[in-house]
Amino acid sequence: MSEQASTNVLGISGSLRQESFNTRLLHASGALAPLGMNIDVYEDLAHIPPYNSDNDGENAPQAVENFRAQVRDADALLIATPEYNYSIPGVLKNAIDWLSTGDGGQLLAGKPIAVMGAAPTAFGSVRAQLALRQVFVWTDSKPVVKPEVIVFNAHERFDGDKLVDEGTQDLVRRLLQSLAAKVDEGR
Repeated sequence: MSEQASTNVLGISGSLRQESFNTRLLHASGALAPLGMNIDVYEDLAHIPPYNSDNDGENAPQAVENFRAQVRDADALLIATPEYNYSIPGVLKNAIDWLSTGDGGQLLAGKPIAVMGAAPTAFGSVRAQLALRQVFVWTDSKPVVKPEVIVFNAHERFDGDKLVDEGTQDLVRRLLQSLAAKVDEGR
């Protein structure tokens, strides 16, 4: 990453839970980011209504317009997702639909995106991350492929809001370095 350029990353948690491990993981990422990378965590996913093309364009809800503007202004996205029913949580898929359909059209095209996930189970968010990567093929995004950050048994890796597991910290650092490199490729 060039020393002069800063990288602005928008973090999006696929979980609405107040005590979400994925939201905690995003917040912890800020302290693990490379020099010059700023991570702003999007906090209004619950306010994004279900996608309906009748309500797009001039009729787009203000919450959607605000979300689109934040994505447009970000150099990259960092998504932390849980896994529900072997796939992506509905609220996260809905948000992606607003960004990639209708007037959201091409907001994700060429956008560097890193994916990670945390879960209290032993298998983590493997299938949800795979499903997200498939979606990003269609949106023509630039996903980071490795390292994969799959935080299984997440309750053992946090002390309150603090990520205390050194192995997980190292993986997140490496993911963010890869994301920074992907952003630099596009500059």
